[in-house]
Amino acid sequence: MTTQSAAAMPIASEVPEIRQLSSADLDWALRRGWKDFTERRGDLLFIGLLYSLVCLLAVYVALNQPLLPLLFPLVAGLSIAGPAVASGFYEIARRAEEGREANWWHFIDPLNGRSRTPLAALTSGLALLFLGWLLVAYVIYASTLGTDGAPNVSDFLARLFSTREGWTMIILGNLAGLGFAVATLVFTWVSFPMVVDTSVDAGVAVRTSVKAFRANPHAAIGWGLRVAALLALGTLPLGIGLAIVLPWLGYSTWHLYTAMVVR
Repeated sequence: MTTQSAAAMPIASEVPEIRQLSSADLDWALRRGWKDFTERRGDLLFIGLLYSLVCLLAVYVALNQPLLPLLFPLVAGLSIAGPAVASGFYEIARRAEEGREANWWHFIDPLNGRSRTPLAALTSGLALLFLGWLLVAYVIYASTLGTDGAPNVSDFLARLFSTREGWTMIILGNLAGLGFAVATLVFTWVSFPMVVDTSVDAGVAVRTSVKAFRANPHAAIGWGLRVAALLALGTLPLGIGLAIVLPWLGYSTWHLYTAMVVR
């Protein structure tokens, strides 16, 4: 069943059954994802490298003094876009699961046929989350360190770690970031692979994702921590590690979805 031929399928309106997951299932998904990545590493490294370049561009732009306080929110917030970028990896994993040809050019298949509209709706939701995160981050900065005007790099770092206002900004920023990270996880961890996998609208996919979170809160948190740790490691060497981490997590998320959602 190709993405194009599936366009004629009726759209599912029922939220499917959700299986219970354990920590062992999360590790299994990561192992399966790594296996998929090592089998196709030459085909799709460039996708991860493009994501790395976007991160570096965000750093360059944010080093402009007026945007300097938004450097961390910009780079951290790019992880919100990860599920949308990973949709191509879901498609490749789906094709491989069905025993069909799965090459790098199939990465863009979700942009055609039945997946296009729900993916656009879900991606719009991610864009709103990203803009909301930047707005909240700016408000936190403006109400703490922002009262002294636009800083240079050295002054900003000195004030950030040596003043009460700086630590207030760090604490509030991390709490807000945690809230947006959880919201993104609940919104995306099932919805994106689901709209790639089957004929379903964005609303049903999001409700399924929320249901999966409610059924597996500990597994969801465990998965989120694993994803955050791997993304952090991927960004350390100037973001180059994302060329490996992003495809790996894409394939792994697909296997997590297939283990959790009754299809």
